[in-house]
Amino acid sequence: MSDTEIEAVSELVNEKVRANLQLDEQRGITMQAAREAGAMMLFGEKYGDSVRMITFGSSVELCGGTHVRKTGDISQFILRSEGAVAAGVRRIEAISATAADAYIKAELKHLQDVRELLKSKEAVKSVSDLLAKNSRLEKEIEDLTHDKAMRIKHELKSSAQQINGIHFIAAQVDLPPAALKDISFQLRNELENLFAVFGSVQTGKPNLTCVISDSLVADKNMNAATIIRNLASEIKGGGGGQAFFATAGGTEIQGLERALSLAKKMIPTE
Repeated sequence: MSDTEIEAVSELVNEKVRANLQLDEQRGITMQAAREAGAMMLFGEKYGDSVRMITFGSSVELCGGTHVRKTGDISQFILRSEGAVAAGVRRIEAISATAADAYIKAELKHLQDVRELLKSKEAVKSVSDLLAKNSRLEKEIEDLTHDKAMRIKHELKSSAQQINGIHFIAAQVDLPPAALKDISFQLRNELENLFAVFGSVQTGKPNLTCVISDSLVADKNMNAATIIRNLASEIKGGGGGQAFFATAGGTEIQGLERALSLAKKMIPTE
């Protein structure tokens, strides 16, 4: 159901509640009489020859459950959820009377708390403005992170060592995971025969990233997943990935320096 449909159902029910329709209960009538009266019968229910028919205004049904004496006793109807239970059949869940009053009171208190927090009576406008501002700030942070990543990439590329025909880089990098992965693949495309290991700290935890050129995977039998698992022991962690790219996480930040030093010893001698 759409929000519009839910609102329409709620309004229809509350109209009947406010109309204070009286209960008309007929016990022991025949099934034939109930059918002729147009009583609603639930699919799958079994009825005997003698049934109980409940009427509120134009609503007529067969029911063995409890009912208010008049719809006004419901006081207020608030539809809380709805969903499909079978093909063409939906179930709604609602609250009424004192439960509805308590719900409205709590919602009004929440609204007042939001207004006080925002220091504004126009809560919707204030939240909308904050979301727009947050979106702008996120874009600014994204741009700054990208610029920082490009500077770091340039520095890393300049620091690459040529060892046995391999461009080797081992460094600790202050970048979030997504940005670090991005520049890792950029370096992989820009430097021939690249073998790089990067250390970083994310949310207080050490991380390692290993990237290897396809040529080294094929010709030197190097494997980033194998290398990263070996290095991960230095940070008391574990990891894995693919032959050309792998990552690891751990718990001992001090082990990052040892892991980066150890990486150099994994360069093939031939």
